[in-house]
Amino acid sequence: MPCIALVDLAWRHRDAASDVEPRVLEVLRTGRYVGGPFVDEVERTAATWFGRAGAVGVNSGTDALTLALQAVGVRPGDEVIVPALPFFATAVAVRALGAEPVVVDVGADGCLDPEAACAAVTGRTRTVVPVHLFGTLARAPECGVPVVDDAAQAVGGTPPRSLGTLTAVSAYPTKTWGGAGDGGFVLGDDPDALERVRLLANHGHTEDGFTEPAGQPARNSRLDALQAAVLLGHAPHLAARVARRRALAARYDAALPPGVSALPRDPGSPVHHYVALVPDRDRVAAALCARGVESRVYYPRPLHEEPALARAAHTPVADDLCRRVLALPVHAGLSDEDADVVLEALHAAVRR
Repeated sequence: MPCIALVDLAWRHRDAASDVEPRVLEVLRTGRYVGGPFVDEVERTAATWFGRAGAVGVNSGTDALTLALQAVGVRPGDEVIVPALPFFATAVAVRALGAEPVVVDVGADGCLDPEAACAAVTGRTRTVVPVHLFGTLARAPECGVPVVDDAAQAVGGTPPRSLGTLTAVSAYPTKTWGGAGDGGFVLGDDPDALERVRLLANHGHTEDGFTEPAGQPARNSRLDALQAAVLLGHAPHLAARVARRRALAARYDAALPPGVSALPRDPGSPVHHYVALVPDRDRVAAALCARGVESRVYYPRPLHEEPALARAAHTPVADDLCRRVLALPVHAGLSDEDADVVLEALHAAVRR
């Protein structure tokens, strides 16, 4: 029985080993493990891909969002508007600052509904966080509130998925441009905002001593040189991987079984996940597993129903999507024959 994985990180490393391993070895031999030329270069690369003036490498995508929110002025007691259908880390970043995530509904593509966001603005609202879900380009609400967008899943999108005062990106291993551990970036065009992020992520360290940028406590959240080396080794492969994901997504789109449809995505999506809307989803997922095809539910419940939040919100679109979303394998190591096996298994599962 074939075993088709949702993600294949071993394949990804083999694909880029000749670019990754020499860079990692160079870091190990130089002993420059924190900061240095590899970190500087990978920050420039990230900024270029997202069309921004600069980037700050940090410890994780979650830290990237937390630091970005902190840098734009989010304080304890503030409200931050977030969509109902991201990964839970979006809410974690808000709660880490003592602020309150206000969950609003999404559109048919799973991204923030701008009208719902604007309707939720109050005198306590400090910012709004659109999420480019699965790589789909989110829309920025025009509510007179600063925007910090979550582009954790959006590397490789065209045009770039970056629309806020600051943009947070993840380089977690399973991302389309992922490292060999945690990592992330904060991107932006305002040098003062980026400098605040850099200070907040490096103990507030300046030539004159340690400070609290804008009166806020700093921390240690730096992208290390080994992760920068790995990311730089994978960088030349990103365009081909995104193109392959798009080709696989088109193959799926053309051959889904009756009653199954793709979650809407824009043409420039990097297809971080290929998500189908499937009736009787849990039964179909179990049937796929029995045939050796891995799938995953992103996400099983709206954000506000997670036990750590557990609060009321009116999100009928997100509620419906959570009952039907199912991610299918779409990584760049997948062959056409593998994709056809996935489709055959999906047709069989839906017919049962």
